[in-house]
Amino acid sequence: MDSIKDVLKTFNPTKDRYISREYQSFGVHLAEKLEDERHKALYIRLAKQLPRPVLHKALQFVVDSGARRKGALFMWKLKELGAWPAELTKKGASTKTTKSSSKKRSLKTTVPDAIQGSILEQD
Repeated sequence: MDSIKDVLKTFNPTKDRYISREYQSFGVHLAEKLEDERHKALYIRLAKQLPRPVLHKALQFVVDSGARRKGALFMWKLKELGAWPAELTKKGASTKTTKSSSKKRSLKTTVPDAIQGSILEQD
């Protein structure tokens, strides 16, 4: 743990002025370690949403590997560690909903048969 004196020595108010939360600082740290400044916002979002031990494990794996594409390897390792639910990691899985035909299709599969007939008659 750094002392306050050390933190104040390294703090640069012109460079760090937009970082106001700890997770933002950790996200920027991830981007620097992975040499991927272009995707800084992604790493900040991951630092906010995912558990810190999972991020540390994935980061340590990437740093030890010496890969060229560190960002891609980091995301792969997060997937391997189970950072996201299984339905989001399936090939071709989409989180977006499509037109009303998909709503009817999902309605048929989730509503019991007795209720389904009365709902479809109203359409």
